[in-house]
Formats: sequence, structure tokens, C-alpha cells
Amino acid sequence: MKHPFTFDPLPVRKTDLRKKLLGKKGEDLACDYLRSHRYLILERNFQKRYGELDIIALKDKSLVFFEVKTRVGHAYGKPEESVNSKKLHEVVQTAQYYKMIHPELPDAMQIDVIAIELDFDHTLLSFNHIPNVTL
Repeated sequence: MKHPFTFDPLPVRKTDLRKKLLGKKGEDLACDYLRSHRYLILERNFQKRYGELDIIALKDKSLVFFEVKTRVGHAYGKPEESVNSKKLHEVVQTAQYYKMIHPELPDAMQIDVIAIELDFDHTLLSFNHIPNVTL
């Protein structure tokens, strides 16, 4: 007999799962690119209440926080267009927190955006690394 206060969890919707898989594919592509350009990946998907940092890396004594946006098709615009001031504010807040709990890391910090467009069969159409994005 079920306890009266238990409930079955909601099933994961297919669209949610597809978004997660698409985001992971984009982040995997971004990490491959960053490693090939001599970035040292410190962490992926760092989450706090302010927001999430997709990729945290080091290069040339700078701490770089990456926001990765991946899209299939142009129905919702280009991937970089979705990085608005609200999203950047969340990244800045989370990056400042990350630096606070890691004082041993370099003081020089920046936020970069990686925008990835995939075809419907998930072949790479475009890859755009936008360094040092500011509000």
C-alpha cells in the first residue's frame, strides 16, 4: 500500500531531454576546441543559486568563464543572441562567487561566449568564440 503522501515523479519530457543532450553536445564540442587552443578546463556545469557556469578554464594566467549556447536551426535566432544582459548578470554573479571560494586562482577574469549552430543531423554548421563579453 502506498503512503498517502507519496507521489510518482513527473516523467521527463522528451523536449527537456533533447535540450539537455544538445547542451551537452555543445559543451563537449566547446571543451574539445578549448583544449586544442591550450585552455586548461577546471570545471564544467558549476551551479549555485545565482546561476550556472558552463565551463571554467585557465589560459595565460586568466580565469575564463564560458557561456555555451547551442542551437539547431534558426527558429529561435542565433545562439549568441540568447546571451542577454540578464544571463550575463547571472554569469557575473556566479563567477564572482566561484572566484571567492577559489582565492588561489588568478585575479584576472573574463567571460567568453561560445555559440554553436548544428544542422538537424547534428553536424557542425558554425562555431563562434566571442571573447571578453561585457554588459
